Amino acid sequence: MAFEGFQKRKIPLRFALTGLAKVRIKEAHMALLGLGYAGFGSDALDDWREFGTGLVGFQAVERGNSLLAFRMDDRKQRVVIDRAMGEGTRFFGWEVADSTALDALAAKLEAAGVKVTAEPAALADARRVRGLISFSDPEGNRLEAFWGAETDETPFRPGRNISGFRTGPLGLGHAVLTVENIDPMLAFYTGVLGFGLSDYITKPFRAYFFHVNARHHSLAMIETGKSGMHHLMVELFSLDDVGQAYDIALTQEGRVGVTLGRHTNDFMTSFYCKSPSSFMIECGWGGREIDPPTWQAVEMFDGPSLWGHDRVWLPEKDREVARDMRMNAAREGKRAPVQVMEGNYKLMSGTCAWWDGVREGGG
Repeated sequence: MAFEGFQKRKIPLRFALTGLAKVRIKEAHMALLGLGYAGFGSDALDDWREFGTGLVGFQAVERGNSLLAFRMDDRKQRVVIDRAMGEGTRFFGWEVADSTALDALAAKLEAAGVKVTAEPAALADARRVRGLISFSDPEGNRLEAFWGAETDETPFRPGRNISGFRTGPLGLGHAVLTVENIDPMLAFYTGVLGFGLSDYITKPFRAYFFHVNARHHSLAMIETGKSGMHHLMVELFSLDDVGQAYDIALTQEGRVGVTLGRHTNDFMTSFYCKSPSSFMIECGWGGREIDPPTWQAVEMFDGPSLWGHDRVWLPEKDREVARDMRMNAAREGKRAPVQVMEGNYKLMSGTCAWWDGVREGGG
């Protein structure tokens, strides 16, 4: 098996934070530009259509009787639900700049002992891209790399009245996997694919966050002892889009998987809703941007959330730890600046001397 050496030894944390990071910073450019698309196997196409359009706000694009595609922007498709794939199967499409970059990535993978398949034109056409390769990570997740994504001449028409999704050079959002053992995955994604480590936590669970562009993380992994899909995050332009999605989710029994809250590391305000498959969709707003060449990875000690985000999927013991961490953040007055795009806010006048003092003191 490829990367057997990685699977047999633990990667020292100092190596993950310094050695691999230094190698990455020296690279002239990142081969991977962002998460371009994701696909999931499910025969619940009708449920997915209703969920994707009516709650999340995707635009549904019919692809025959066995496949449902969703648009989020000018791309012809971003998320695919395929009845022909088994329930629980998935693939992730990582974008590169051009055919030269795709060839270079394939050569790098093969040199590292990873089996690479040059996919035929028929599959590239189905993915709505010009060039495509596929390979697997150490836990067997199907990864694809592509260039030349097709755009649609017709404007994006969301399934419900939303302002739109924040994609472009940041990609469609982020994917979070549950993994059996993080160490070989860490070595593969940073050492071979060139992901940068954004930060990590060890309580109430062990999780690592990775970037390939200015989005704080395009990929994250939670070590649970089991391989699977945890959630897919989509970022909306307006906080009200998220709040209204939350209202919709609250009307559907059992739909909310994680309550509304705000993350400590990427500052995202979000909630998680259970999809028709065995994973969640995170609807978020206000995600943090980073500068990849200068970013320094750190361990986060305040837990995954500043407030909210009660995780109904956690065992009660871990939920209690998470709640204690949030309560501690409240006691200590942990705060983070709101991340707002130009034109998406209005400054209020400063009328509170106490608050002006807090701002000046950096509190």
